[in-house]
Amino acid sequence: MQKLADFLERVKGLPIVISILLVILNFIVQYIPSLAFLGDSNLLLHLGVVVGLLGVLLAEAL
Repeated sequence: MQKLADFLERVKGLPIVISILLVILNFIVQYIPSLAFLGDSNLLLHLGVVVGLLGVLLAEAL
């Protein structure tokens, strides 16, 4: 756990960048028929929002 905290302390914006990429990936996945289950449920969108919120909270704490 300490290694993860040290890594996130050095790269504070990484979870936010990952969340932005997940939201953009969700937009792209909606137009790929073979990945319809991800697009219909907006799984990547919801995951991106959660990761982004946690990233903001962790950036403030560290």
